Amino acid sequence: PSPYAPHPPAAAPGPDFLAADRRNAVVVDAEGVSLESNGATLDFPWRDIATVHYKPGPGGEVLMVAVVLPDGRFYEGVVVARNRAKLQEWCAQLAPVLGHYLAGRGH
Repeated sequence: PSPYAPHPPAAAPGPDFLAADRRNAVVVDAEGVSLESNGATLDFPWRDIATVHYKPGPGGEVLMVAVVLPDGRFYEGVVVARNRAKLQEWCAQLAPVLGHYLAGRGH
């Protein structure tokens, strides 16, 4: 027998979201939120997140995502969409994913 205890089966994976351009990315999944900018990545596990906001940025082709921590600090990620249709698609995909993970958290 293996000296390592088997891992309990993981809960069914939740929904995930990815928006990326050539330099930046926003990833939302069961682990939390990751903001990547020019090769540097900031990872925020759900336990460390108070809430997450997002909106279309200036010009209508930029997705702006802000991760807000319980102490009020926030970190922003910006991803450039190819066009307005792609931005609308990202916003439509992101809303239910954030809703899934933030639901019932009292925020």
